[in-house]
Amino acid sequence: MKRFLATLPFYFFLIFSYSALSQKNNAEILNSFSDRIFEGKGYHPTSTLKWKYKTDGRIFSSPIAKNGIVYIGSEDGFLYAIEEKSGTAKWKFKTNGAIHSSLSILDNIIYFGSFDGNYYAVNTKDGKLIWKFKTGGEHWIGENGRWGMKPETQYMDDLWSFYISSPVVYKNGKSALVVFGSSDANVYSLDAKTGNLKWKFKTNGPVHGTPIIDKNKIYIGGWDATLYALNIESGKEIWHFATGTQMGFTGIQSSVAVSDGKVYFGAREPFFFALDAETGKQIWKYNAENSWILSSAVIKDNTVYVGTSDTYALLALDAKTGAEKYRFKVNGYVYSSPAIAGNTIYFGDFTGNFFSLDLLSNGKTSNFISTDNRKQFASSTLKNDLLDFQYAGQNDDLSFYDNNKKVMDRFYQLGSIVSSPFISNNTIYFGSADGYLYAYNLEK
Repeated sequence: MKRFLATLPFYFFLIFSYSALSQKNNAEILNSFSDRIFEGKGYHPTSTLKWKYKTDGRIFSSPIAKNGIVYIGSEDGFLYAIEEKSGTAKWKFKTNGAIHSSLSILDNIIYFGSFDGNYYAVNTKDGKLIWKFKTGGEHWIGENGRWGMKPETQYMDDLWSFYISSPVVYKNGKSALVVFGSSDANVYSLDAKTGNLKWKFKTNGPVHGTPIIDKNKIYIGGWDATLYALNIESGKEIWHFATGTQMGFTGIQSSVAVSDGKVYFGAREPFFFALDAETGKQIWKYNAENSWILSSAVIKDNTVYVGTSDTYALLALDAKTGAEKYRFKVNGYVYSSPAIAGNTIYFGDFTGNFFSLDLLSNGKTSNFISTDNRKQFASSTLKNDLLDFQYAGQNDDLSFYDNNKKVMDRFYQLGSIVSSPFISNNTIYFGSADGYLYAYNLEK
């Protein structure tokens, strides 16, 4: 990747008002990221700023809205409940760690994870704790001298990992399960009402990917660079698919998209995959030109839309063949997973721009807004308005980890958008590394 040590080869480098709801075998599946397709018609780009709410930490979590309240987690350790109309906080719930997990809601309970090692169930009306479940610990992946950076004796957290696993709710009749992965290498299934353990499945590495449930299967990947299909009731493996062999350099951070018997996903390697949902066999893979794909895909009208890292693009791929239909170039990494309403697809980039693209224009009609921080710092941080790691390094020796971290902090200062958007009541919500939850009106 073109992030550091540029001479190294590249291998060193959610249709419902509050979440995606589908009917599978008479079961309700509430996936935070599964569809991200919202009601709407036509092209409706962002319009005026409705409000913005400041937290005391960077926001990597994605928002969710229900009954006039939008919920968001922050790196300051709080879960916030904010009134949609006014942007005023109704309540906030404190954990003892950063909240990089996104959220799922069932009835009046909201579920999420924290870097304090707990997954939580909180009452949406008053922010009171219902239960919490202790995992074996949540952490970034890392190691001494990661990727050959100096000094070799220094422990280094991975700088391009942004999320921990987000919980998904599966309701079948009177029973409901909450499913999520953990840095302790397990996939957990809990009773949604009590938090009691139903089953767990052991993988070979931390699991920061978010599960997606379709029919009787859970699809989830992690840092062992393997996508697993598990039985929802028992947790038994149905099949697995290994994406690559460069352990530590590859891994699956995104969630999958499921459509027409196929499973689509990307990874920290230069390929996007389509697998047979029943067998796990590869149908096709797209070569992303040495670019990671950390964004989760969204599918509409036989087209797969997904963001890339180093090629700074939103890709439109043919769902059947993997052939590229077109690409929409932006200004930096696209880690934000897109959302679609009508003919408009929405997503953010790492430079603090948020885009509205007309799907009927094949990438030719678009609109964007910028964070205030981007407007302030772009001229001193970006090169020709584009993300450039070497340029932002300001002649620092990028073989040293601490200098790479300084560059990432400069990028974050722009208001990087890795949070995925949510649409409710003609308003689009997204979080930013500048600590704000933004609410923008959509053009009518």
